[in-house]
Amino acid sequence: MTTPLKIDFVSDVSCPWCAIGLASLERALERLAGEVDAEVHFQPFELNPQMAPGGQDITEHLTQKYRTTPQQQEQSRDAIRERGAAVGFEFRKEGRSRIYNTFDAHRLLHWAAQQAPERQRALKKALLKAYFTDGRSPEDHEVLVQAAGEAGLDTAAARDVLASGRFADEVREREQFYLQHGIHAVPSVIVNDRHLIQGGQPPEVFEEALRRIAAPA
Repeated sequence: MTTPLKIDFVSDVSCPWCAIGLASLERALERLAGEVDAEVHFQPFELNPQMAPGGQDITEHLTQKYRTTPQQQEQSRDAIRERGAAVGFEFRKEGRSRIYNTFDAHRLLHWAAQQAPERQRALKKALLKAYFTDGRSPEDHEVLVQAAGEAGLDTAAARDVLASGRFADEVREREQFYLQHGIHAVPSVIVNDRHLIQGGQPPEVFEEALRRIAAPA
């Protein structure tokens, strides 16, 4: 008998640890096949909601925001790339060149959830790959439409969503909901609306936590 689980994956498409966390969660869920039946919903969080169009040079951004040196940033990139490889996610060796505004990506993800949960997950993964593996901009509407097509979504409908500004209020409401409930770092994985797992954890951590949550009281 499988135990149903509701999982809200709060994250940003410009967050490398979110890419690692999602890949780790998926591996954990594969290991728990037959034990849990997880329904995963992707919820919006913007690391840089005030980012201007066109983005910012990544080295400049990380230096200003985190007071890190270029050498520290290179070491962090190497560690992230190794963690990604361990769970099957590829980060391009040269890293990111810029950081971008991701609000439109979240609008598109909100729309995708209305089509089908599996399409939303496929879109999320396509967006993470576009940015971290292929080095493309997640604020570029052509990149977003292409990702929608790769996820099996209607590209004409996706283009219409992006051009219309639809779902802006809904995305902002969801963002405020999680901020007001104490979510200030991502990824944050919320299980059954009450259990919180934070950070890009290894698959073993997700597996153990989900098995414990799913166990009979």
